[in-house]
Parts: sequence; structure tokens; C-alpha cells
Amino acid sequence: MSIRGGRRRSVVLRGGPPRDGKRRRGRTEPLGELRSQPGAGAGRGRVAAESGLWGRGRVCGDPAVPGLGSWLSRSCVQLAGRRRAAERGSVWSGADQGGLVDHLREMMNIKAFRLVSAIERELLMGDKDHINIECIECCGKNLYVGTNECFIYHFLLEENISPTGKVTFSATKQRHKYLGFKKPVNELKAASALNRLLVLCDNTIALVNMINLEPIPSGARIKGAVTFALNENPVSGDPFCVEVCIISVKRRTIQMFMVYEDRVQIVKEVSTPEQPFAVAVDGHFLCLALTTQYIILNYNTGTSQDLFPYCSEERQPIVKRIGRQEFLLAGPGGLGMFATVDGISQRAPVHWSENVIGAAICFPYVIALDDEFITVHSMLDQQQKQTLPFKEGHILQDFEGRVIVATSKGVYILVPLPLERQIQDLLASRRVDEALVLAKGARRNIPKEKFQVMYRRILQQAGFIQFAQLQFLEAKELFRSGQLDVRELISLYPFLLPTTSSFTRSHPPLHEYADLNQLTQGDQEKMTKCKRFLMSYLNEVRSTEVANGYKEDIDTALLKLYAETDHESLLDLLVTENSCLLTDSVAWLEKHKKYFALGLLYHYNGQDAAAVQLWVNIVNGEIHDSTRADLYEYIVDFLTYCLDQELVWKYAEWVLQKSEEVGVQIFTKRPLEEQQKDIFNPDDIINCLKRYPNSIIKYLEHLVVDRKVQKEEYHTHLAILYLEKVLQQKPSANGNCAELTETQAKLRNLLQKSDLYRVHCLIDKIQGTSLYMESAILHGKLEKHDRALHILVHELKDFSAAKDYCLWISQGKDPLYRQQLFHMLLSVYLKPGPSDCDLVLAAVDLLNQHATEFDAAQVLQLVPDTWSVQLLAPFLTRAMRESLHTKRMTQAALGLAKSENLLYKHDKIKLKGNPVRLSDRNLCQICESPFCEPVFVRYPNGGVVHTHCAAKKHTNPHSSSPGSRT
Repeated sequence: MSIRGGRRRSVVLRGGPPRDGKRRRGRTEPLGELRSQPGAGAGRGRVAAESGLWGRGRVCGDPAVPGLGSWLSRSCVQLAGRRRAAERGSVWSGADQGGLVDHLREMMNIKAFRLVSAIERELLMGDKDHINIECIECCGKNLYVGTNECFIYHFLLEENISPTGKVTFSATKQRHKYLGFKKPVNELKAASALNRLLVLCDNTIALVNMINLEPIPSGARIKGAVTFALNENPVSGDPFCVEVCIISVKRRTIQMFMVYEDRVQIVKEVSTPEQPFAVAVDGHFLCLALTTQYIILNYNTGTSQDLFPYCSEERQPIVKRIGRQEFLLAGPGGLGMFATVDGISQRAPVHWSENVIGAAICFPYVIALDDEFITVHSMLDQQQKQTLPFKEGHILQDFEGRVIVATSKGVYILVPLPLERQIQDLLASRRVDEALVLAKGARRNIPKEKFQVMYRRILQQAGFIQFAQLQFLEAKELFRSGQLDVRELISLYPFLLPTTSSFTRSHPPLHEYADLNQLTQGDQEKMTKCKRFLMSYLNEVRSTEVANGYKEDIDTALLKLYAETDHESLLDLLVTENSCLLTDSVAWLEKHKKYFALGLLYHYNGQDAAAVQLWVNIVNGEIHDSTRADLYEYIVDFLTYCLDQELVWKYAEWVLQKSEEVGVQIFTKRPLEEQQKDIFNPDDIINCLKRYPNSIIKYLEHLVVDRKVQKEEYHTHLAILYLEKVLQQKPSANGNCAELTETQAKLRNLLQKSDLYRVHCLIDKIQGTSLYMESAILHGKLEKHDRALHILVHELKDFSAAKDYCLWISQGKDPLYRQQLFHMLLSVYLKPGPSDCDLVLAAVDLLNQHATEFDAAQVLQLVPDTWSVQLLAPFLTRAMRESLHTKRMTQAALGLAKSENLLYKHDKIKLKGNPVRLSDRNLCQICESPFCEPVFVRYPNGGVVHTHCAAKKHTNPHSSSPGSRT
């Protein structure tokens, strides 16, 4: 986005005088109402809370830190932008003030920096109160201080670690140098590559030796400089020179110099549209604070880019290079604005005070100084992280990661606390988002391996914080991203980890809770929610890499949760691949009376006998478990696919006693490959089923009908059982007609389709019964068709069945066989004897409906002379049509045969037209032997072979197609 100036709505203070009614020295801003006004200041700057204790004495802490006592006594809270108020507003409520104090405490708990004294006042100036610090420069351990009396002091800084782990500094004065002017030293810049210190004093930049502070012998200097900046991204490529940009005393002029060890050289002079007040350099780009605006200027091309306006009369401009082609500027409305050389901002602005004096960068923080405070903002989320009281400060600079702040009398260093400690402080305050943002930003400052370990742990800690707040979705993502050892989470739930687990919690701990009871304070609703979350989380991770090595712990915990909460997924867990620990799981399932599930667990662990016995006890009512209402059917199905023959035989009697029809399925529905191998001997099964008539019929049907076993014994046995059942049901058929019809239909179907049963044995059993149809079928199997037809016509009097008998018997036979059967049936109808009108009608219907099945000439000889032509008209008509059709088809076939014969004759004549010369030199093309007699076979292609060779070969010697004409 392009940076442009504009008016903002800001939070400011309005209020009355202090509580004691007395005016205090300096600016006083009591608690008041927050009001929003256009252009009134920073939206997230400072709110001063006045408690009535306005003393300036130092209270606790480091007495060398200016303003610390005032800060503690006045309880100033930095929350939103602070401006002088011209209007009076309403007073805040007590609740508002309480919230303000709570925020103060929270903010004070997060410390990014600690303010440490670097140079004591006595070391710098002794008892000379008139000496003031004007500028500082730090290069490695070398600290340079410029004063108002034109002195440069050189100190050597040593960093020390106290026994408590705190960083302290000790400064050793090396030397000092008077420059000979009666003007203050305005700026100091070190050029370590040249061993030179650039000193701005009295509008002149002099070069002095960094070690002895002596001016260089050549006396090279730059005159007419108001302020200057070094190019930290030089374009010359010469390692033995420094590029310097100065704001010249000449109006609206910028000059670029090359500074060498003993000389200086002007490179460029550029005019600006307004008088510049501050400058920072990056490559060919200058970031300038002019009278009314900030601009980016390319001094090589002369092109410029306006950024946003500001008023140099109202506030001091700040222009600071913070990285390659990026600058930090003090913008309008108390904003710290980031700008690139392209005139855009890649970061959101930070909100600081409107009267900022200086700014520094210590990644990932932006540090700002005003007349009372040092504020710390994150570059990652733009949030204010820390406020340090610091009065009378006027210098804030960073030197290669070291941040130095100074008053006119002393020098202090902002020592950054380790990022891990800062992150832990944020986590301790439940500020999860801020902690994660800071952790991500720390990646650039920490080795990759160490960062990954640290970041995973932070994610895990953050996950437990979210979990404790019942923010389960956020917790889950953090746990997964942090690759949490899932046992850390399971261990919060009492008794869920297996008793054999050797898991111990992480040290230092990831959270502060002993178990779920402590976390939820005994709230059952919260505990239920936590258990639901754990079930969901474990179910998701159990099939991922997270579960590697911990599958037993995860599945056992999941089983316990499912059983305890009566969750429907318990059975799904147990019927799929799982690693539930048997000993723990058995006790838990028994405790919660999940006996069916316990049976599944036994089965998964190869203990089928224990599983079936448990289920049988449930069905018998010895133990109670209502998980499955169809448990008996489930047991039958289980035994059907069980490979343990001994177990199947053990419970076969039990399942058959419960239900013959269902129980027999343990034999009839076994896997196909098992049936093909006859693992269970059918004879053994039949012997077992003798006491269960319905079951044995079902099993024999399975053998004969389904498996189509071609064994006379089974077919005969099944037919006899059918027959006996039909005979038993006949007397009481009035009440069981449907069952009788079904059994009898099965008997007839078996008698018709099977050729393996013993016919005579069945005929003997049927004699003397009313099973005429079955008797007819059996006589038909013996080819006694006249007897069969007689039974159907005269005893059963079912003429349709007689006709169907003829069709059934003649299936697959030649038409003459069928014709004989129909003539036989007609003879039965027309047999001499007492005239029966029904038989006559049946004979007429048979002729008229199946005219094509009869020989018309024979029929005319059989029918009585008394029958009229009209009675047989349909038969005669169809017979004539069939006769004519047969005649015409025969004529057509004869014509086709004659045509084909004519073609053969034509080919033969063509072949005879060419003479065949045969001598003893000609060889048979099949056996390659000479011809001994003038008898041969000639192929259409001219090949000549012996007659006996042609009879054997039946193929053309030069053709792969058989049967070529000769």
C-alpha cells in the first residue's frame, strides 16, 4: 500500500485536575474519559493514570534509572495515545479504573528488555554538573560519548553475568579528547574498516583515530554539514571507503561524500524541494524529512517519491534505516510508519506517542523514546509489549543489536531478555497469539534445529492453554502442529493410560495441571466436553504418524473413553485393527458391563472360545448386555465364518436348539473355498442334524440345489424327507396349505430335475397315496410314459399337467420323440371305451393347440369318423400350413444344393481344361516322394500330391486354410 498522510481518529484524554487539587510541575493528566477526535493523537498511544501519589522520589528498583520512582508512585499506564486535553470530559467509573489497573499488571508481566546502567555519572563527569551528553557511538566494546564542552570520551564496555543470571555492564575509561572548539559535539559515527571516528562539531565533520582520538595527519574534513548519515548499503564496492550523506548548510542541499582513511571526496550534490531536517541512506536512495513531508529520493537518477506529510514545527522528525531498502519514520497521529524505497509499506504501523524523540530496532521490536517513557512494540503484530519509565532521555540508538539510551548525565543499555523467557511470560499470561507471533519472528535469530525444538514446545504449551479454556479447535491445531506426544494429553485423564505404560510427563512441564479434575474444578459438564474432545482427537491421530510408537496407549485410552461414555464407536474400534491392551481393557469393559464389546476384544486377540461363551451367556440371560438385540443371529454368523472346527461343533447343538432354520446356517453358509475343500464332512453334518428335521432338509437342499453335489445318497435322502413331510402334512392340509404347497413343489421340482435318486424306492413309498403327479413323474423317469399319462389323465384328471408332462419329458430330445409322446397322449384320450365328453374336449384342444407336434396323416386315422371338419378346423389349418411350409423349405434347400453343385461342376471343368503332366521326376509336395502310378490329387494352386498323402493331410501344401477344393 502507498503511504500517504491523512487525519486519523485517535484516543485522547480529557479530565480534571489531580485529586488533591494542586498543580504539579510538568504535565499532569488525571484519569478521564477516552474520546475520539480526528487527528487528536495515537489510537493506541499512552493513557496516564494518576493515583494521587505525585512524588518524584525513587521508590525501589535501580536508583540510577531516572524516573523509576516517579513511575511507580504515579502508576502511569501506557494504553492509548496521549495529548494535552483542551476539553473536559466525564470521569471514568470505578470498574473502568479497575480494568485499567488489571491491564497495567498484565502489561508489566511481559518484559522484553531490562534497563541497565552502562556508565555511571561519576565516571563520566565527576563533580562537574555542567557537562552534558550530546551524542554517543558504540562499535563492538568501544563506547564513545560526545559532550557539550567539545570533549570525546572513549570507554571500554565489558558485559558480565551476575550469579542470579542478570546481565550487567562495567565501563572502563580509556581516554578523552578535547577537539578545540567551543561548540558541542553533535554526532559521532564509527568507521571500523578505516579505524576512524567521524565527529560532527561546529558544522564540520572531522576524522579522528578510533583508538587514540587524535585527528588524522592529513587534516581531511567535511565542512558545512548540519547532520550526516552513513550508507550502510554502499554502492561503490570499495571496502576501504565509507559513503557519507550530509545535509549541507546550503539551503535545500544534500551532498554525498566518499571518506577514505586520510581523505574525503565529494561525489554528488542534490537539491531538494524543501529544506531537509533528517536523512537516512540505503544504496542510491535517500529517505528525507523535509519541512512538510517525508520523501524517497534517488540521488543517482534524481527521481523522488512523496510518502506522507508532517509538520516539522510541531514535532521532531525521525528517519531511521531498519533494513535493506526499508525505513522507519515518525508519522502523523503518533504512528511509527514503515516505508520501502518504492514508497510502499510492507508492515502495519506501530502506535506510539506523538512526541517521540528517538527510535531504535532490536528485532522483533521497535523501541521508542519520549520525554517520560521508553515503549516497546512488536514488529510482528504491532502490539505494545512493554513500557519503561525514563525521564529526561534524549538519545536512543541501536548499534548492531545493542540498544543504548542516554540522558544528559548517564548512559544505559536496554538488555533484551531471552526470547524464550519472553515467550514463556506471554504464555503464563495466557496471551497465546502474541507468544506464537513472537516465536515465529524469532526464527531468524535462532539456529534452525534449536528453533524447531523450541517452537514445537511452545505450540504444545499454547495448545494446553487453549485446552484449559475449552477452546478445543484451536488446541487441536496447536497439538498437531507441535507434534505433541499424545500421552501428555492422555495423562491428564485419570486411569486412561495403560498400567504397563512407562510414560512420564515432559520436564519442565507443558502445563500446570495435575489432572482433569484440577483443570475443571470438578465441573462435570466441562469434564464431559474434555472427554468428547479427547475421543475426537485420539480418533483422528490414531492412524497418523503421531501415533507411531504409542498405538497401544492411544487405543486403550480410546476404548476406555468409549466404554465409559457408552459411545457408539466402541464397536467400530474393536472390529477394526487396534492395539488395545487386553488386561486393562477387559477390566474396564467388565466394569462398565460392555460384555458384547468384550467378546469382540477377545476375538481380536485370538480368544474366540472366550468370546463365543460370553455371547452365549448374554443370550441365555446369565449376564445382561443390550448392545445387540440380534446377538443370537450374530453368534450364528460368527460361527459360520469361524475356522475353529472344534468351536463350531461345540456350539452347533446350542444354535440348533435355539432355531433349526437359523442355526443350520453355520453349515450352509460357510465360505465357498472352505466348502470346496470339504473341511466339514457332509456325512458328519447330516449325522449331527438327524434330530433336527427342518435343519437336515435345509442342509440337504444346500448340498443338492445350491452346491449341486452329484451324489445319489443325498438326492434320495432329500426326496424321501420331502415325501415324508408331504405325507405327514396331508391329513391336516386344511390349516397349512401354503406350507404343503411349498414342500410339494420342492418335491416335484427335485423329482423332475434330478436323475440321481433311486426311483423304485420312491415309487414304493408313493404307492397307495394320492400323490398322482409325483407318481407320474417317477414313471416318466422309468420311460413308462403310457402309465404316467394314464395316471395324469384318468386318475389326476389334469389334462394340462399331461400336456406339460409331454413337453417336460421331450426337452432336449429330437422332434420325433416329442411327436411320439403327443400321439401317445392323444391315444389315451381316444382310447376305446365308454365315451367321456371331457376326454373328447381335451383331445380336440390338444390337437388344435399343438397341431405342429402331430403327424396329420396318423391323426386322421385315429380320430373318430363322427368328428366334423369344423371341430378340427384349427388343427387342419395349422397342419396344412406346416405341410406347405415344410414343402417350400425343402424346395428352397434343394435349389440351393443344385446351385452349389453347379458351381462345383464349373470349377471341375476349369481344372480339367489345363493338362497335368506327371512323370517320375515329379515329387509329391507333401512327402516329397516320386509318383509310382498315374493316380494323384491336384490342388487348385497346381500342387500335386499322392492320394494317400492328401487323405492324411487334408490341407493345401501352400495354404494354411484346410479343406481346399480339389
